[in-house]
Amino acid sequence: MVQPDWPEDLVPLALDTAPVPAYGSASLADLLPTIASGQGVPGLHHTIAELGPADRACVFLIDGLGWEQLRAHPEDAPYLTSLLAGSLGGTGRPLTAGFPATTATSLASFGTGLPPGAHGLPGYTARNPETGELMNQLRWKPWTSPRVWQPYPTVFQLADEAGVHTAQVSSPAFQDTPLTKIALSGGTFHGRLTGEERMDFAAQQLAAGDRSLVYTYYSELDGKGHRFGVDSDAWRGQLMYVDRLVQRLAEQLPPRSALYVTADHGMIDIPFDEESRIDFDEDWELRAGVALLGGEGRARHVYAVPGAEADVLAVWREVLGDRFWVASRDEAIAAGWFGPGTDERVYRRIGDVVAAAHDDVVITASVNEPNESAMVGMHGSMTPVEQLVPLLEVRS
Repeated sequence: MVQPDWPEDLVPLALDTAPVPAYGSASLADLLPTIASGQGVPGLHHTIAELGPADRACVFLIDGLGWEQLRAHPEDAPYLTSLLAGSLGGTGRPLTAGFPATTATSLASFGTGLPPGAHGLPGYTARNPETGELMNQLRWKPWTSPRVWQPYPTVFQLADEAGVHTAQVSSPAFQDTPLTKIALSGGTFHGRLTGEERMDFAAQQLAAGDRSLVYTYYSELDGKGHRFGVDSDAWRGQLMYVDRLVQRLAEQLPPRSALYVTADHGMIDIPFDEESRIDFDEDWELRAGVALLGGEGRARHVYAVPGAEADVLAVWREVLGDRFWVASRDEAIAAGWFGPGTDERVYRRIGDVVAAAHDDVVITASVNEPNESAMVGMHGSMTPVEQLVPLLEVRS
């Protein structure tokens, strides 16, 4: 085993300093069970104590709308800003997304009401223990059976079975994706192209039942952040647009309704310099003993060559330990990064080593991940800028 030889000025980050998501009380996974339990859906628990029940509930999930980014741009989002003080049931606090703070994981947590260690989507890419290949859990490549990969019912399915009018209103492109099937299915999917169409139809679906649970989604804020950064004109323009969308939906709420506005993660811009972007594909130390590199730049799953697990952990801690929380699989699980427990089928999907960014830094892979490596805005880790998301509320 490699013996760490720490430089005098390098102090590895203690794992207990990582701000673990608030699973079970104020995480994204707790939102739908709390809402649906208030509508009388059996088998679910009211875990966000601050939220009151509503006969009709709509969740508008805006991809990439982090709490800190929203608070930093009040002039671009006056309506959303006016709702900040009432976030999380009037406490003025955010939710935590879950780890890693990335779309595939967060949507699965949101839709199933389960943390990543249970639903089994522990990152942007993760190793399939059955094949040994990396699986992209957002694009679902290479193909694997969705119901084998994620066998639990969604909250929407449970609500539909309990007689709640249940609907998803989103882009038609998402209707038949595996991620939608395993995380967001139940009731009826309604494809609508424009944001305005989605808002109008979501309001109609809310009014369609005495008890209604409606989900709608907008992705382009995240896309502009990845491409141009979270303080770019393009990103701010999208923020202005979603601000108008939320107000449009809020003004159409039927009686006895609650609208919740939330997100799957925040985002941070990473400078294009060697200190901020560590290229795994060009770094012989980090590559040594590594069979596969999974996850994404700020939340890496590292899969070691059999027998090299301890050496890889030691080297990654020595090279990165003052800028990343670097844990073994068992340490990350024990620390609660993926929730209070991890299913057996999920255990080896998690990296032998898990590295979560603390500083403004990413581990890119210029050869194997050229598109992801070129992004300006990044996310995935447990820092507040990535982890905290709003839970804004409007009631009629």
